[in-house]
Amino acid sequence: MSTSTLLAVLIPVAVVLILAALAAWMFRRRRRLQERFGPEYDRTVESAGSKHAADAELRDREVQHDNLDIRELPAEERHRYTDAWTTVQQRFVDRPEGAVAQADELVTRLMRDRGYPTEGYEMQLRELSVEHGRTLEHYRAAHEVNVRSSGGQATTEELRGAMVHYRALFDELVGTTR
Repeated sequence: MSTSTLLAVLIPVAVVLILAALAAWMFRRRRRLQERFGPEYDRTVESAGSKHAADAELRDREVQHDNLDIRELPAEERHRYTDAWTTVQQRFVDRPEGAVAQADELVTRLMRDRGYPTEGYEMQLRELSVEHGRTLEHYRAAHEVNVRSSGGQATTEELRGAMVHYRALFDELVGTTR
């Protein structure tokens, strides 16, 4: 077999192998993002318009998140937050709107104490999505009811649901669930 024939066979085979390896690497990378971000991955694909753009966005979130100083809460702080949550829940009976607003404030304070930025709702979502992507829908639902509640537009049942949603994120942030 001549050198040119051998090259004519080997070069396309090498190119195919390289492309297959690249495709496998990209697939694994995307799969890791899907697993890490859960439902937030699909939401980001929808808002970004493509999987490629979503992947870049989520990788950017990971890089930004890695620069944060996220810390676990010491047991004493966990107990203090758990007690505060119990108080907020007890207030729900007499003042549902106020209790939901207090739940939002408590979750925001907990985020800040853990090291998450709390400058705005969108930033909170972005940073929480890296470690709490599977619970983010709870936070979105609770926040939406809280916003409507401030204008007197939420029913008591919606407010009760908001408390349940806030509790899901609260439990993850305080460290009572993993």
